[in-house]
Amino acid sequence: MPIVIERPSLASRLLYLLRGFDVPLLLAVGVLALMGLITMYSSGFANGERFWDQARNLLIAATAMLVVAQIPPQKLMNLAVPIYALGVVLLIAVALFGITKKGATRWINLGVVLQPSELLKIGVPLMLAWWFQRREGQLRPLDFLLATLILVIPVGLIMKQPDLGTSLLVLSAGLYVIFFAGLRWRWIAPPLVLALVGIGLLVWFEPQLCADGVRWPGLHNYQQQRICTLLDPGRDPLGKGFHILQGLIAIGSGGWTGKGFMQGTQTHLDFIPERTTDFIFAAFSEEFGLLGTTSLCLVFLFLVARGLTIALEGATLFGRLLAGSISMIFFTYAFVNMGMVSGMLPVVGVPLPFISYGGTAMLTLGIALGILMSIARSKQLVQS
Repeated sequence: MPIVIERPSLASRLLYLLRGFDVPLLLAVGVLALMGLITMYSSGFANGERFWDQARNLLIAATAMLVVAQIPPQKLMNLAVPIYALGVVLLIAVALFGITKKGATRWINLGVVLQPSELLKIGVPLMLAWWFQRREGQLRPLDFLLATLILVIPVGLIMKQPDLGTSLLVLSAGLYVIFFAGLRWRWIAPPLVLALVGIGLLVWFEPQLCADGVRWPGLHNYQQQRICTLLDPGRDPLGKGFHILQGLIAIGSGGWTGKGFMQGTQTHLDFIPERTTDFIFAAFSEEFGLLGTTSLCLVFLFLVARGLTIALEGATLFGRLLAGSISMIFFTYAFVNMGMVSGMLPVVGVPLPFISYGGTAMLTLGIALGILMSIARSKQLVQS
C-alpha cells in the first residue's frame, strides 16, 4: 500500500514555531504595544495614518522577533563579529561620505538610505558577549580594557555624527555587558563619584556656565543648550525650554486618573511637540493620569525583570550576558525617555519602547526581543 504522509496544518506549523516562547515576556510586550496603539490613535488624531503606520511597524517588529527567535544562541554568537565589523565599517563610511540632514551626518545611501548606528545597538552587546564568552574562566584586567576599546570605537564614531541619544544607548548596552561579566566595583566607583561631583558643580555654577557667550569644550552648541535648558527651562520658555515646560504641564494636568481618552487638551491643541514620538509619554500621562503612568511603569519593570530572569537561567555565559544587556536596554530606553519628558534628563532622541512611533527603532526592538526569546527558547527546548 502507498505511504500517505499528511501535511501538517498551518495552525500546527505556527504552534511549532511558537513552541518554547516565553509567554510572560510576550504578554508584557503585547500590553505595551496595545497601550502604544491606543495612545497613538489619540495623539496622532490630526495625522490619522500614524496609527496604521504604527500598527504596520509593530507587525514588522513581531515578524523580526519571530524570525530571530528561531536562530539558536550558538549561531547568534557566530554572527557577532561580522555584525560588529559591518556596523563599524558603515559608521566610517558615514563619516566619509554620509548624508547630512539638519547639521547631523547619520545616514548613508546604499541604494536605500540606512542609519548604521541602529545596527550597533545589537552589534555591540553581541560582540562584547562573544568576547567574554571566549575569555570565560581566564578574565584579566587587560580583557576588560580591550572590551572597553571594542565599545569606545563605535560610540566615538556615533557621537561624531553627532547623535547623543543613540550613542548613549550603545554605550549603555556595552557597559551592561562589561558589568555583568564581572567588572569590580573598585573600577566602577571612581567614575560614578566623579560624575556626581561634576553634576553638583554644574548645578552650583549653572548661572555662570550657562551665561550667554560661554562655550563648553567637547560639546556641540545644541548639546550645551539642552543641559542648560534642563537646569532652568524657564530661561527661554517659548524657545529652548518649550519642550520641557509643555511636557511638564501635560503630565501635571493629568492628575490622578487623567483627562480621559481623546480628551487631552495639551495634546489635541498641539502644545506638546513630537507628541507621537519622543514626547508621547506626556500625551499618555495627560489622558490616563498617575494611575495609567504607574501601570505603564509596572509593565516595563515586569518586562525588565522577566528578561533578567531569562538571563539568570541562560545555559552559557554568552546567553546570560546578552540577555542581561538587552533587558537593561529596555530599562534604559524607558528611563531616559520618561526622564527627559519629565524634565529630569536632557532632551535626547530616545523613543519609548513599543509606544513611540518609529520604524527603524521598532525593528531594532523587535530583533532585540527575538534574541531574548531565542535565549529563553533554547533553554526550554533543551529541558523538554
